Amino acid sequence: MSGGLHHASITTEDIDRLAAFYETHFGFRRVYEGEWDGGSPVADLIYGVADTSVRMVMLRAGAAFLEIFEFRRPREIRRDSRPVNMPGYSHIAVVTDDIEADYRRLLAAGVTFHCPPQHAPGLCRATYARDPDGNIVELLQPEPGGPFAT
Repeated sequence: MSGGLHHASITTEDIDRLAAFYETHFGFRRVYEGEWDGGSPVADLIYGVADTSVRMVMLRAGAAFLEIFEFRRPREIRRDSRPVNMPGYSHIAVVTDDIEADYRRLLAAGVTFHCPPQHAPGLCRATYARDPDGNIVELLQPEPGGPFAT
């Protein structure tokens, strides 16, 4: 891995309120906004949540990024493991320069993943893993020149 923390992510019930808070009070600026309804094949695999309807923004301050999600669907909360669509901090992302090699290495070490690395064209390659406490750690390989590039 190339090291470094790329971003923290928060799931909220009011993305406009939360994004404005970080923009106003901490000097973050929006570098990306996106949304989908009716599921996203790539995102649904990475998140481990089916048929998603999501708004998201990526904010940046200096070298730090903050990703904010608003899940319109699904809204139910599983209790067996903390899902990505539950309000609060949802994951940390660690930058890698070879996601496939790191995925194979961690998988061999017994780390649980939602899915193999997925490609979001123009943005990144990514997958979510679980730490020993069930928290989500994202492996992220940003595309050079894309909005998530460091």
